[in-house]
Amino acid sequence: MNTAGSPPADGDGPVRGPVRPSGLLDVLRVASVVLDAEGRIVLWSPQAEELFGYDAQEALGRYAARIMVHEQHLDLVVKLFADVMRTGRSWAGAFPIRRKDGSTRLVEFRNMRLLDDRGDVYALGLAVDRSTARRLEQDVALSTRIVAQSPLGLAVLDSGLRYVSVNPALERMNGVPAEEHLGRGVRDVLPLLDAEAFEAAAREVLDTGRPVVDRSMTGRTPADPDEDHVWSYSLYRLENVLGTVLGVAVSVVDVTEQYRANAEAETARRRLAVIADATARIGTTLDLERTAGELADVAVPELADAAAVDLLDAVVRGHRSTLGPTEPAVIRALAVRGVDAAEVLAAADPPGRVTRYAPDRLITECVRTGTPVMVPQVKDEDLARIARSPEAAALLARAGVHSYLAVPLIARGEVLGALDLMRMRNPAPFDEDDLLLARELASRAAVQIDNARWYQNARDTALTLQRSLLPSHPPVTGGLEVASRYQPAGATSEVGGDWFDVIPLEDGRTALVVGDVMGSGIPAAAAMGRLRTATHTLASLGLDPAVLLEHLDRITDGLDQAIATCVYAVHDPRERRCAIANAGHLPPARVRAGHAPELLDLPTGVPLGVGGVAFSTTTVELEPGDLLVLYTDGLVETRRDPLDERLDRLLALLDHPGDSLEEVCDLLLRTLHEPDNVDDVALLIARATAPAP
Repeated sequence: MNTAGSPPADGDGPVRGPVRPSGLLDVLRVASVVLDAEGRIVLWSPQAEELFGYDAQEALGRYAARIMVHEQHLDLVVKLFADVMRTGRSWAGAFPIRRKDGSTRLVEFRNMRLLDDRGDVYALGLAVDRSTARRLEQDVALSTRIVAQSPLGLAVLDSGLRYVSVNPALERMNGVPAEEHLGRGVRDVLPLLDAEAFEAAAREVLDTGRPVVDRSMTGRTPADPDEDHVWSYSLYRLENVLGTVLGVAVSVVDVTEQYRANAEAETARRRLAVIADATARIGTTLDLERTAGELADVAVPELADAAAVDLLDAVVRGHRSTLGPTEPAVIRALAVRGVDAAEVLAAADPPGRVTRYAPDRLITECVRTGTPVMVPQVKDEDLARIARSPEAAALLARAGVHSYLAVPLIARGEVLGALDLMRMRNPAPFDEDDLLLARELASRAAVQIDNARWYQNARDTALTLQRSLLPSHPPVTGGLEVASRYQPAGATSEVGGDWFDVIPLEDGRTALVVGDVMGSGIPAAAAMGRLRTATHTLASLGLDPAVLLEHLDRITDGLDQAIATCVYAVHDPRERRCAIANAGHLPPARVRAGHAPELLDLPTGVPLGVGGVAFSTTTVELEPGDLLVLYTDGLVETRRDPLDERLDRLLALLDHPGDSLEEVCDLLLRTLHEPDNVDDVALLIARATAPAP
């Protein structure tokens, strides 16, 4: 910044007009004295007044030696003065002086002879306080030593941002000799740097005087042209004592290692955060598809722009799978996710699809070898090995897939499938850090996926057994029209032991049974099958419902600590009555024309397998057109609502049941059964019909 009215001292063109002084003479306070040939003072500067204590009126015309030199050195000084005047050689030295106030001060002198245009001889004496001169010398020496030995790169730029000086550390840092810096700008010396931001900051410092501290700059220098470095620089405006702007001081330190360490620490922190997120989010259920979707959700967008989770189809079906070098991989897609990746999603296999991948495909290589496959820079020929078809490869190319990573899902030593990752929007290619993170995610998720896989296989087995044990009954039997439903528990829970049955008896009677074996899985389904068989056998004997339950109680007591609830009812169409016994089960509902739906008031009894408590039989009316609704607790019980409220809701839905029993079943299941319910549902609805003539 230039002072108003003064041209720049270091501009590109020649200097015209006066320039403000540097201020150095003002720092030194140099006193100027002119003596005539006799040694009398003819000129006396203001600085001389300050240094010696005599004003001009006191000093002019007097012999200089009398007031400027201590009396003990008077003869020597007179001799030296005479030598300067005779020979014309200047003299310099330090002498103590006695000031007007009587104090003594050590002063440096420099004397030289002057000759005017008339041939008259004068002497010019320059004097400066010795302590001031020495302090300035020490400051300069210290500054020079600090600059020369500093490990920081130091430089001075003039107001045109050209190098004025460079210390050895900056020479080494830039890889350019100091003399090649001088008079040139930063971008001229270091063309591989983006100097625009640096120069803008330097101009701001010149204009405002506010320092810029710890700014970063990235690039390359001739000292290491093949590697990017990071520097931290600070800028300070230089001014003299008069306030004239001299330029900008620059300090530079190479922080590449620190930057890399911070970057590695940030990468590690991000990796730990992703892993922690994965630990919390993956495996919240034992549903295979949901677990795979949770893995894909964690991977996108934190690790990739698109992710797919694929399992070997044989593994999904519960078989071990090993691939030979020429065998294709039969892959079942479980989940796919993407951020702004419509074309990639279109190219991916939709969840549930089973696709055969040729031996040369990258996913086949991944699951065959059990090792990751990484393609940092994807080329056209790579897309053909990633996609399932040429059309899919074209979609990936249009989406801009530029980097690919496949990581095997391995649990308990078995390759289950692979996690496929792609990048389109993220410009960085996959690297070793990404591979490390992907492997960690895959390793953690594979265990959860394997658990879900085995659970699903076990659940499917139990469900198959359960369904195989449930009856297939005619829609009309004796004097009843019957509809039923069995709804397994939600995918996150195991199959239970709920069952129902419709058993034709002699004399046109029909037995209706709904029960619930406590527990879940194959043991519950097996116990349910044995109880159902026993119920069929006992029902054929025409036993009273209470007596039948007593026999079932003894049978249940021998089924490996099984406990079950049960409602057993026998409908007699000729008597238009129904005899019912209850073993710890929820009461059936009855719907009659002209009456509000009701829960039958039955003795509750105790569950089967408890023993020691007698059961009782209750007889209720069941006229043609009346409904009897039997159900298990999975239909009405929830963890949030009181059971009484749920039973009231059941009765409200039965208030206008309509004509179709199938529709009534669907209505009750759709309205009352919640998808995440942890229990099965067995539902049996019977409508009494008029007896045949």
